[in-house]
Amino acid sequence: MSKKTLNKANLAALGADRLADLLMEVSQGSADIKRRLRLELSHNLGAAELAHEVRKRLASLRKSKSFISWRKRKALIKDLETQVSMIVDKIAPDDPGEAFELLWQFIDLAPALYERVDDRRCDVGTVFREAILNFAVITPRMETDVEALADRVWGAISDNGYGEWDGLIELMAPSLGEAGLAQLQSHVERFAAAAPVETAQEHEAIAFLRELPGGTDYKAMQKQRFVQQCLQDIARERGDTDAFIAQYTPDDLHNKAIAAQVAMLLLNDGRAEDALTLLRAAEEGRVFGHEAWDDAYIAALLALGREAEAQAHRWHCFEKRLSVDHLRAFLKDLPDFEDVEAEDRARAYALRYPNVLVALHFCLAWPDLLTASELVLSRAEEIDGDHYELLTPAADALRERYPLAATLLWRSMIDFALSEGRASRYPYVAEHLKDCAAVAGQIHSFESYGSHDDYLEALKNSHERKSSFWSEVAQRATKAS
Repeated sequence: MSKKTLNKANLAALGADRLADLLMEVSQGSADIKRRLRLELSHNLGAAELAHEVRKRLASLRKSKSFISWRKRKALIKDLETQVSMIVDKIAPDDPGEAFELLWQFIDLAPALYERVDDRRCDVGTVFREAILNFAVITPRMETDVEALADRVWGAISDNGYGEWDGLIELMAPSLGEAGLAQLQSHVERFAAAAPVETAQEHEAIAFLRELPGGTDYKAMQKQRFVQQCLQDIARERGDTDAFIAQYTPDDLHNKAIAAQVAMLLLNDGRAEDALTLLRAAEEGRVFGHEAWDDAYIAALLALGREAEAQAHRWHCFEKRLSVDHLRAFLKDLPDFEDVEAEDRARAYALRYPNVLVALHFCLAWPDLLTASELVLSRAEEIDGDHYELLTPAADALRERYPLAATLLWRSMIDFALSEGRASRYPYVAEHLKDCAAVAGQIHSFESYGSHDDYLEALKNSHERKSSFWSEVAQRATKAS
């Protein structure tokens, strides 16, 4: 390797004095580099000195009021990541208690930053969401007063306007232990029993909403959801499934998504009969959550040794929405040779499935390109060319082995874009027309669909005034020549 390559060994060969001169030179005009060098120098003096520098930087970030533009957001993120690294990697090994305090101050900084930065990409939020996970490593290594820790956790989650403390109960549960979780639960229960606090500005509006027939008290609803979430988090960490379920109303448990979640908890507790009973009570609930409900229902049947019923429900799920996962599980549990017959039956069913696009998606996901080709050729008139997000990859997959099916998919997208005047799609469908021409020579028979030349002539007759489209076509023809 060249001695001019930028790597650790070659740089070390320059010697400490030369490297120090270079660092001083490159740090001129760069606040980020200067800040990092000071942190490293502080660490060299000990964890306490580094902690002092980190604390000063966090205080500076908190006090600042200026808006952080998109140009400065990247530097901010790098700065935040550096502070976390100093806390977790360099201070925590020597002084976990100090690292805990600094990490707490860091997370507490989130609201002030969110209010002065455009975080539509969620880059800043990602730093805080990843940083808070370090509590799970740092907290168990320090001496802990569990009641004081519970009080502190309650203070954080009860003032969690930006969600910066989300997941804190789970992270702290091992350190809180039973006594700390009990203390935290007492905080939640006192809050739940307390009368709502109304500000002068809110009072009239809230009173008006309460007096409306069927009016919704959104503040009360928000409080109820917060209490429910806290108590369920505590119950989950205690392994108390009944306490977790108790936070749901009977109507909640008829929601398929909720029923599925609770059923899985019951199954983990070895209570398969209870899980099945709960799931059956929610069977006629809303469609939302049906996939999770189906999976939980099958798991409950299997836990009870009712394999035949589980198989029947897997096939039902396949028939209902052409579920690839349920068909795979169904075939896997069949005796040898029976799976081949069942797969043929599944292919035949997919070919006549009412929604041709769902059927095409199934064929691609299985994957079964032969059946996909048969589907397109037999039901081309049903294909909606608006669904380019499915049809484009489908045509690409079919192109090599089944060019006629691919051509019909391209044509459906071309016809839709031109008939509906979707000018923004013209560059794409012009490319599809080029693809049709490219594979035309590989098609031995166009059957009843008309040759490429016939199709092109028909397009010109029907859409001759779509000048922007034909301009796109001409551009591609020129590039090809």
